[in-house]
Amino acid sequence: MNMNEQSATLAIAADEELEARRKKRRILMIVGAVLVLALVVFGLSRIGGNASDSPAAAGAQRAGQAARVTVIVPGASDVARTITASGSLEARRDQPVGVSGQGGRVVSVLAEPGDWVRQGQLLAQIERSVQSQEAAQIRANVAAAQADAALAKNELDRAKALEERGFVSKADIDRKQAAYDAANARVRVNQAQLGATNARIAQLDVRAPTSGLILDRNVEVGQVVSAGTPMLFRMARGGEMEMRAKLSQQDLNRVSVGMPVEVTPVGSDKVFTGTIWQVSPVIDPQNRQGEVRIAIPYDEAIRPGGFAEARISGGVTSAPLLPQSAVLADAAGNYVYIVNDNDEVERRNVTVGRVDDEGVTIAAGIDGTERVVSRAGSFLAEGRKVDPVREAAAQE
Repeated sequence: MNMNEQSATLAIAADEELEARRKKRRILMIVGAVLVLALVVFGLSRIGGNASDSPAAAGAQRAGQAARVTVIVPGASDVARTITASGSLEARRDQPVGVSGQGGRVVSVLAEPGDWVRQGQLLAQIERSVQSQEAAQIRANVAAAQADAALAKNELDRAKALEERGFVSKADIDRKQAAYDAANARVRVNQAQLGATNARIAQLDVRAPTSGLILDRNVEVGQVVSAGTPMLFRMARGGEMEMRAKLSQQDLNRVSVGMPVEVTPVGSDKVFTGTIWQVSPVIDPQNRQGEVRIAIPYDEAIRPGGFAEARISGGVTSAPLLPQSAVLADAAGNYVYIVNDNDEVERRNVTVGRVDDEGVTIAAGIDGTERVVSRAGSFLAEGRKVDPVREAAAQE
């Protein structure tokens, strides 16, 4: 075989091998497409099977037949009326402590935040060297005035003794009596000045106005203070604390002084039992809320300025109780679907009260005699014809 024939033979073999590879690739592509199609058909059959399980899909498969839905007639159940609120923690009587006198340079500070103090206890001292010297001068004036008064009294006594023997006239007696009275008056004036100076010195001692807990300190040694200086200390009288809760106008009408309250500070697992001691007599015209002040015992977890949640027990009320699946919500608020006498779905807006493990208490919107769709309400549309199946209510 010459070179030309050998080349031709090799070319034919290469063409045959390339054609075989092409056939094999086409077969693999066809098999892959068949497998993908089988998977798609399988997935659609599963989705269709699941969708057919829902009431809405069942209704669609029945081609216009009424969808079967579960309804409940809740009636009225006795539920505990609980009002929840939030607010800030404060000292029940927040007392500022400042300078009552003319002031000066602070030489010592004897109290820190968190200290318990008694009424009249010394909290800080102000320098008083000038006032002390003034007091010493006035005490000397008092002593001099007392000496003058004693001398005037002796002269008066001697003059009265000589008057009986005719050696002193009545006019001399009167002058000596006047001198004695003037000396006594000077003694009283100087004593009054000394008392005023001592009182001013006493005002340089910053003392606790009542017994209680120091909450804040705003003074340092070396600071110059005066009567115009903002408060040096802030304290809670008797350590009494309170929570100031904001309630709506409706809830405010349901509470009264003396009602028990459970208070839980934010970030703490402790629950404190407090008592309402004041209900605001006015409503804020801006937010239509009123303030309730709740007295609570002192504890380290109660920090003025913090935030807390309150639960006010308002007794027992009668209201419809629905499962949570029956109450829906959208941008317009909470609502339920009810089934009317024509077995058609109607939307009814409701006001939700208490929500707990037992269900949802409906404060307004239904009276409990309606047939309420308890499940699958999100698959329904208002006006749709349904086949209602009733289930037992909670109180039944």
